[in-house]
Amino acid sequence: MNRRHFLTQSAGTVAGGALFSSFASAAEPGPATKASTTYVPGPKPTPVVKEGEFVFAAAHLDHDHINGMCAALITAGATLKWVFEPDAKKREEFQKKYKQAKTARSLDEILADPEVKLVAAAAVTSERGPLGCRVMEGGKDYFTDKAPFTTLEQIAQAKAVVARTKRKYMVYYSERLTSEAGMFATELVNSGVLGRVVQVAGFGPHRLRKPTRPQWFFERAKYGGILCDIGSHQCEQFLTYSGATDAKVVQASVANFNNPDTPELEDFGMATFVGNNGATNQIRVDWFTPDGLSTWGDGRTFVLGTKGYIELRKYVNVGAAKGGDHVFLVDGKSEHYIPVAGKVGARFFGELILDCLNRTEKAMTQAHAFKAGELCILAQNAAVRLG
Repeated sequence: MNRRHFLTQSAGTVAGGALFSSFASAAEPGPATKASTTYVPGPKPTPVVKEGEFVFAAAHLDHDHINGMCAALITAGATLKWVFEPDAKKREEFQKKYKQAKTARSLDEILADPEVKLVAAAAVTSERGPLGCRVMEGGKDYFTDKAPFTTLEQIAQAKAVVARTKRKYMVYYSERLTSEAGMFATELVNSGVLGRVVQVAGFGPHRLRKPTRPQWFFERAKYGGILCDIGSHQCEQFLTYSGATDAKVVQASVANFNNPDTPELEDFGMATFVGNNGATNQIRVDWFTPDGLSTWGDGRTFVLGTKGYIELRKYVNVGAAKGGDHVFLVDGKSEHYIPVAGKVGARFFGELILDCLNRTEKAMTQAHAFKAGELCILAQNAAVRLG
């Protein structure tokens, strides 16, 4: 499978094999550095299978993320065959985008199809764990929207089913996996350019769009709480960028500051973790994106290492440039602005397809997927309610 690499013109390699070249980016905001070392993403991944070689189905379309999940799998070469959704309106809207998806009368019809290798689903959050266990018991790999669980008991059940069936329970942590800035940062960190990562700070503000949300979105037992929901992204990024494989919750808090008419909604959350390798993580998530922002949220991630640091402005560079995927890097030699939109792609999905076919773990390990889902629940369970 094609993987991203760094082009080189002169200088050499850093730890981990990343190559770098020397030139100044014309798009760099502010005073340009002279002959700065600039990291260049590329190439984008290409399909890893041909039509019909990896067949999947979509089921339970309760969150719009199912569209991104399916689109990315299809771009990587997968073939969408079925869709199961009890709500006819949701199913019909989905089939307008994906005309190739045949209507399944039940989930069992999908599970009985020997061609289907994977079921992608975006069910109500509290139903994702049980649904995944049913899919794996039916002999298929499972790909769910985040957050993957709402309780620790659901994780324990899923782990037991994975161990028994040898099926995969993979998670769509979209704020890294479909962020070109997030994926490019993954390569930068793995190259060793930052040295040892000692802290990750993540900010996940979202626009509420309250009138468009389904009723379950406002029911605490169904969506799991804000740290479980949006915070799952931040926990996954911490594990990825820091290299930690476990962490403890130091502090956590949640609040409903501005939505008294929906008392079970948490519109603010924050937490601090310490990883088992000493790295720390601070997160803030909220539903306070103002109407004046040009996108749904100003998501940012900061990664601090012993030799440099990265800032990701994932969806917008406020007041400077519309559009997302802005990477700012300071290393031992210079300052770098690296716009990566349209240059990186989303290699996770091709790797996931190959993992399902080859029973490998290159896209994401099962332990990593479960641990991110566990940490956000531990933070949610420990959270003090403000106000």
